[in-house]
Amino acid sequence: MEPQSFLKSAAAGCAATLPMSVWMLAAQHFLLPGRERYPLPPEQITEHAAEAVGLDTVAENEPALKAATVFNHFAYGAAAGALYAPLRSLPGAPVVKGMGLGLFVWTGSYLGLLPATGLLSSAKHHPARRNALMIVAHLIWGGWTGVLAERKR
Repeated sequence: MEPQSFLKSAAAGCAATLPMSVWMLAAQHFLLPGRERYPLPPEQITEHAAEAVGLDTVAENEPALKAATVFNHFAYGAAAGALYAPLRSLPGAPVVKGMGLGLFVWTGSYLGLLPATGLLSSAKHHPARRNALMIVAHLIWGGWTGVLAERKR
């Protein structure tokens, strides 16, 4: 597999984080009841990570936390997007392969990696509506990642 395949997939994952984020913010505002409108996982994860490495000034400063959250979310989207590279050679529609990757990333992150690192509690402990919001967000991200990674140009 060529290195540019991973780079193109990573760039696709980074770009796909934008429509994902738009969905997350809109759904948080319009679809969640007031008691569930607390910060979304990317912000919670960034705050916990900053605290874990002693960057309390970031965790406690709203503008710095928001900026770090945006950076981290897009960087994670790029890193996870690189995982699409091996899927490019498989048969099937890019959007479907990408959505499968999105579900894989959500499952691995929210039920495995994040709880294991202590950055976020397991999805099993989150409200069902917030989990649904995040699953749909990852389907959007994955679908866009697949389409952009296999785009001819």
